[in-house]
Amino acid sequence: MRKAWSGLLLGLTLAVPLHAADNGFSIAILAPLNDAMLGRAIAETDDANLAFVVVNGIKPAEAECSDEVYLERKILLDSAKNGLIISLAGSDWTTCRNAEGQSIAIARLTRLRDLFFIDEFSFGASKLPLVRQSGTPKFRSYAENAHWEIGAIQFATINLPANNNHFLAAAGRNSEYEDRQIANHAWLQRLIANATYRKLTALVLFCDGDLLTPKKQSPHRDGFAQLRSQLKQLATSYPGRILLVHDRAETNSETTGTISWNGNVGALAVGTNWLRLTIKPDGPELFSVSHGGRSNGTSGGTSGGTSGGPSNSKNTGGNKKAAVTTK
Repeated sequence: MRKAWSGLLLGLTLAVPLHAADNGFSIAILAPLNDAMLGRAIAETDDANLAFVVVNGIKPAEAECSDEVYLERKILLDSAKNGLIISLAGSDWTTCRNAEGQSIAIARLTRLRDLFFIDEFSFGASKLPLVRQSGTPKFRSYAENAHWEIGAIQFATINLPANNNHFLAAAGRNSEYEDRQIANHAWLQRLIANATYRKLTALVLFCDGDLLTPKKQSPHRDGFAQLRSQLKQLATSYPGRILLVHDRAETNSETTGTISWNGNVGALAVGTNWLRLTIKPDGPELFSVSHGGRSNGTSGGTSGGTSGGPSNSKNTGGNKKAAVTTK
């Protein structure tokens, strides 16, 4: 097994000495926002002491699916001072239709990949190196799935749109869903294999849909069921923590900004503005959350469910930015 993982990771190691991660660091997570709100959020995060920023969605659902909107957002996102990583949302592509009302979701997804995921670096002035799933020939279309590391924490994006993972009830219309399921299944395996082999403390996974909550209200197939089962199985053999960060649309608004734990797997829903996630590997709590710099009093070890956080005995404080490593 060790040899198999070594082969999986061979050639994918790139260390970029950026900062030190000894005393912990903070990141920002943005929901899909309109132009004015996104501009303010980027300005606020520019002024914060952050390792990087993740945008959970390029545009809100009410915005058009045009190239003009995409390009305007690309310019705005790239204006950030921090390294900025994009995690695709369903509002970016799954609901897109042409003038005749026909779905153009797959065409728009292809266009987004061509515009936003063309190289191995983040947006923003501080370029973070990323490893994309598209580096594997079998999955060369899935450049939106990326991962990177800071210290002993692995971060990753995965394309899981909130509207039932873009599973379509009509027969014969799920080729996009089925192909992406295969890619995402392989991606989750790769992420956990890397985290386990390198003995990393945690995996933080950014996506749109609430992967952990069964969709009981839907009369159709649960588009997340297979990957949910896979993640739970992988989590049983991984000694670290797994935190899923998703959009708030499919969760109770009262739980926004609160980490809910079930064993070593946690979920965090993003609100209507932005969240600061502070990570302290040497502190008593691995994760803590605040709203735009204002403390929310939620911890990565105890809030909203069974503790999946660490029980470290010291808290060194601080918010030094960290060394970024891609594996």
